[in-house]
Amino acid sequence: MVPPLPRIETTEMPATGSASLPDADPSTDADHDPFAGFAPALDAVREIAGAYLAGLPERPVSRAATLAEMERALDGPLPETGTDPAAALREWFERAEAGIVASPGPRFFGFVNGGSFPAALAGDWLASALDQNLVAWASSPAGAQTETVVIRWLLDLFGLPPGWDGTLTTGATMANLVGLAAARQWAGERMGFDPAADGLSGNPRIPVLVSEVTHASVRKALATLGLGRTATIEIPAPGGVMDPVGVRDALARLDGPAIVVAGLGEVNTGETDDLTAIADARDDHPHGVWLHVDGAFGLFAALSPRTAGLVAGVERADSVATDGHKWLNVPYDCGVALLRDGASARAAFAAGGAYLAPGTDEGPAPSGLGPDMSRRMRALPVWCALRAAGRDGYREMVERCLDHAAGFAAWVEATPDLEVLAPTRMIIVCFRVAPPGLDATTTDALNRRIVAAIQAGGRAFVSGTVWDRKAAIRAAFDNWATRPADVAILQAAILDGVRRQS
Repeated sequence: MVPPLPRIETTEMPATGSASLPDADPSTDADHDPFAGFAPALDAVREIAGAYLAGLPERPVSRAATLAEMERALDGPLPETGTDPAAALREWFERAEAGIVASPGPRFFGFVNGGSFPAALAGDWLASALDQNLVAWASSPAGAQTETVVIRWLLDLFGLPPGWDGTLTTGATMANLVGLAAARQWAGERMGFDPAADGLSGNPRIPVLVSEVTHASVRKALATLGLGRTATIEIPAPGGVMDPVGVRDALARLDGPAIVVAGLGEVNTGETDDLTAIADARDDHPHGVWLHVDGAFGLFAALSPRTAGLVAGVERADSVATDGHKWLNVPYDCGVALLRDGASARAAFAAGGAYLAPGTDEGPAPSGLGPDMSRRMRALPVWCALRAAGRDGYREMVERCLDHAAGFAAWVEATPDLEVLAPTRMIIVCFRVAPPGLDATTTDALNRRIVAAIQAGGRAFVSGTVWDRKAAIRAAFDNWATRPADVAILQAAILDGVRRQS
């Protein structure tokens, strides 16, 4: 039970010669309660969201709404007068519903999107209601300590060393940026300059080695940091796996420190790089190498004995990025940056000002490890999810997702006119429709039509891609709520697409 607030004693202020404030009119305060609107608005949210969530198993996954349809539904002039908050919520949902994609639902297999555990969603709602700003310890001791605990729990969940540091971000793109900003700071200081203070102009270029199939989020982070989207040393990745010999050879040609970006879970196939071999090459480079690992969803393979070998060596990395709104199954947006030593990140993101550092904080400033000053309490939904599911619950969920992917891949291999394009190591199945007798161009066009037809059909959702220079279909199995019946619906949607589009 929360103790009652202490009584605040007041004393009369001595006269100062200035005009005193007028006494408050109690009737005015009674007529205008600024918090009175919360209850009906939140009741409306619960009603709308409750119906939406309850209907996810049967709801069309997508209606493939067009731009013109959404413009007609939502565009218009700024209202001159206001309306009831609950009515505004209902109006938006009714207008927007045709464009809402049921991505948290059990039949969304596109883009490696997870769903949201009930505890995580509830925690996210509470985080919004509490509206904490995790810029400094003093701004939310509860939020700051919750994030500290969550980082420690995640390190334990993934089997990473307990002394590592970490921060929660908007997603894997920003988590990659945090790790690479720390790497940039580390490399620059070894080269004799301070990248955060001095900038990169006029200083030696920092070499960055990436796989030829590195994720777009890594390149976006490199561009943002001034390291260059394409000013990298690309290492061949046959079959989606970065060649560790290529890493070693490239490092041998460098006479200074470097950054290497490896991956756990290539987005088209789920393949993982050989982190042990890459870390060995890092250790043998005499000038030092910062090893960053993009583990957006692949880091979760550590939870299953079947796939734990895929992440062997990740504990030797200097920084690791992962996504909470993928296999962790917490709401958007949530990413995680984990660092062996947070000193370089703190140097990269240091911000000064008397208004930011009162000097009385008992704990760390949560904003010190990332680019954001204002930060919502992302740790609360993660804390709630981890507390509600526990290690066993997450392990069971990962095992179930692996079973779905393996079963679906086996079905593809056994079904005429379908073919798997890459081994299914984890939760990504990369496949295509390939009827005999069609040339490459016609087959590519057929696969694109089938992806569009499945998305428009609403029974399931897959995403298209290109793999090995072939148009392909990608199905990701990382939603906690997916059941075997949902996988069967996906299979039926694919067969119907083949029949109608061939």
